[in-house]
Amino acid sequence: MENKLRIAFGSDHAGFELKQKLIASINGKYDVKDFGCYNDNAVDYPDFAHPLSMSVANGQYTFGILICGSGNGVCMTANKHQQVRAALCWDIELSKFARLHNDANILCIPARFINEDKAIEILSTFITTEFEGGRHKNRVKKIPLL
Repeated sequence: MENKLRIAFGSDHAGFELKQKLIASINGKYDVKDFGCYNDNAVDYPDFAHPLSMSVANGQYTFGILICGSGNGVCMTANKHQQVRAALCWDIELSKFARLHNDANILCIPARFINEDKAIEILSTFITTEFEGGRHKNRVKKIPLL
C-alpha cells in the first residue's frame, strides 16, 4: 500500500468555503480528515484549531491546514501546542520557506485575503516542500519551550 501524507483540515465559518475547495483540490491524493466546521454558521476558531493541532503535535497527521478570515486567530491558537510550528502564509514564497527553513507542520491561510487559485498553490507548495535541515535544524529545535 502506498504511504500517503495524512493531512488534517480545519476552519471557522469565514474559512469554511475555502476549506471545502482546498479539500476537493487534493481529495484522493492524500489521506484527509476534516476537523470542521461543517457549514458557514458562526463558530469559535479555537474549537477546531485545538483538536487539529493536537492531532499534528502527536503525529497522527503529517500536516494541518487551518483557515479563518485573517489566518491570525487559528495560527495563534495552533502555536500554543509544543510540537506545532504553524505558519501564516498568504503567498507561495512564504509557504515554501515556512517548510524549507522552519519545518512548519501547520499551514494557516487567511480566507478573506486570497483567492481560491492562490490558496491551492500555497497548499500545494506547503505539502510538497521538504525541510532543508542543515543550519535550520538547530534553530527549529530551539522553538519549543522545554
